[in-house]
Amino acid sequence: NKHRMKKFLSIFFLFTLLIQSCFSVNTIMRTQSLRDGDVIFSEGKRFAFGFFSVGTSKLRYVGIWYAQVSEQTVVWVANRDLPINDTSGHIKFSSRGNLCVYASANGTEPIWSTDVVDTISEPALVAKLSDSGNLVLLDPLTGKSFWESFNHPTNTFLPFMKFGYTRQDGLDRFMTSWRSPDDPGFGNFTYRIDRRGFPQMMMYKGPTLWWRSGSWTGQRWSGVPEMTNKFIFNVSFVNNPDEVSITYGVLSPLVITRMVLNETGILQRFTWNGRDKKWIGFWSAPEEKCDNYNHCGLNGYCDPTSPDKFECTCLPGYEPKKPQDWSLRDASSGCKRRDVASICNGKEGFAKLKRVKVPNTSAVSVDMNITLKECEKRCLRNCSCVAYASAYHESEDGAKGCLTWHGDMLDTRTYLTSGQDFYLRVDKAELARWNGNGSSGKRRLVFILISLIVVAMLLMMILFCFIRRRRQSNRRKKPLSTFASSSFDLEDSSILDDLEDKSRNRELPLFEL
Repeated sequence: NKHRMKKFLSIFFLFTLLIQSCFSVNTIMRTQSLRDGDVIFSEGKRFAFGFFSVGTSKLRYVGIWYAQVSEQTVVWVANRDLPINDTSGHIKFSSRGNLCVYASANGTEPIWSTDVVDTISEPALVAKLSDSGNLVLLDPLTGKSFWESFNHPTNTFLPFMKFGYTRQDGLDRFMTSWRSPDDPGFGNFTYRIDRRGFPQMMMYKGPTLWWRSGSWTGQRWSGVPEMTNKFIFNVSFVNNPDEVSITYGVLSPLVITRMVLNETGILQRFTWNGRDKKWIGFWSAPEEKCDNYNHCGLNGYCDPTSPDKFECTCLPGYEPKKPQDWSLRDASSGCKRRDVASICNGKEGFAKLKRVKVPNTSAVSVDMNITLKECEKRCLRNCSCVAYASAYHESEDGAKGCLTWHGDMLDTRTYLTSGQDFYLRVDKAELARWNGNGSSGKRRLVFILISLIVVAMLLMMILFCFIRRRRQSNRRKKPLSTFASSSFDLEDSSILDDLEDKSRNRELPLFEL
């Protein structure tokens, strides 16, 4: 009876789906196929799925694009490296339950497939396009998902898409650039989460590290200062043994936004301006020289705040390996420790660098259970420890965790705002030199303020004395002028001279008045 009931429910549900498919535009049933020219839309018609061409090319691709945006904007591509030469392509389910793209209606070998390993036997299987832009293979009877496009990004990161690694399914979700603006094939650049050491986002050009986001601070990536508390997204970062991932959620459903890794290696965030009918870019990286990975070499320090000076210096306690190259503004050779012998003799300390994107954290030691003060003590006891910092210095519960660096440090830079504190191990002489130079700027600022106050007070005293003497001088002249003008004809010079002579005599009653 149970078997019959289950069979009846399956047949009934299939019949219901068949009726709905006449009116629904967001699903492909197992028994259906899509030809070139057919399009399915998400329920709210935010996204579309079907065949398309890019630019002036006549090659045909299968993918997902914005349906409500006048400018063609593709967010996901299936057959990236295997386009179809004409419009004879078909999309349909295979006998094993995979959604496949065929070059023709009679094709037997797909040029692309969802590639689910296990056979999907569910007869109610459908492919459904959601309003988030996610194409999902699922069984609507149970809600079980077998495959989704969000787990296989191309060059675009959409809101609510999970980015990173999950141990449960073994998936590592990352972005790959297009080959060119008119070719969505796999390009030279990839963007992914590096799980080694303390996680961070990395962009690669082929095998070469191109840009680094910095580590997670508890609220944002340390190398993305634009991610402030007033950021327009809800950001969720997960870091545990089973998952290292990040998800962005928009605060308003009216916001249409996307992050794209373009073919030149620039990561860009866009929002759609519905009034002007165009995409507005409001963030990109890398953006300046100091953003380029390891621009100042090993143990170098990049500071873009002085445009008239070379942006590269060595970290405190270090000096250029090849001074002649540095004089030519080539810091690729990096820096070396100035005096190795004096760095672990019990007399050293830590120079505090502010507003820093801390060095590469791929090889750091991590302890999330100790305080920053305990972190300092641990680093001081270990002669191989060259620096330390707080792991989550902006977490909701306050700063916590400890990161320690051992060996050479790569890709360190400073910002005008944002960044975090970084504590670098230096010997006694370097620490005195660092503090004497006012590493934090406080001493110099106090000296300048005191000097300005003293100068201002002196100027005020001089001005006060000058005004007072002038007033006293005017008082001595005023009685003479008043008396003379009211009692005598000043054209009589002899009388005026006589009065002036008498005015010098302080005993005259006239001036006693």
